[in-house]
Amino acid sequence: MKNTPITRKKMIRLLNEDLAREYQAIIAYIVYSQTMKGAQYLHIAGELEKHAAQELSHALLIAKQIDYFNGTPLLAPKTVKFSEKAADNLRFDLENERTTILHYRQRIRQAEDMGEFGLSEILRRIIAEEQDHLTDLADALGIDTPKL
Repeated sequence: MKNTPITRKKMIRLLNEDLAREYQAIIAYIVYSQTMKGAQYLHIAGELEKHAAQELSHALLIAKQIDYFNGTPLLAPKTVKFSEKAADNLRFDLENERTTILHYRQRIRQAEDMGEFGLSEILRRIIAEEQDHLTDLADALGIDTPKL
């Protein structure tokens, strides 16, 4: 059974929520990459810097889609968690990436139900990078990549 397409107005609202998560990720990756101390975090700190740049790219893609739907990109990130413990910050990032991927999977289905295949293709490219981030974070924590 096919889902009923959502409205363009609702898609704008949902994409703005996604954009707020991308802003959150940019800030978190910048802060975490610069505050991690210790040799065991040297490699992941460098990876987090790369992730920050990729998240900025994602934010620009999402903002462009919001504009395509005749909306205005929002200005505020979701709350960024911070701990003095590097492992806690990596766990915060891991959970944020997992949540982002789940939301983008839903957004792809909604976009396709609307016939907005360009948006669904952009989101698929973003998800591929987000899954790489998830794997990098799980590896840094010494855990299996979480199931989605």
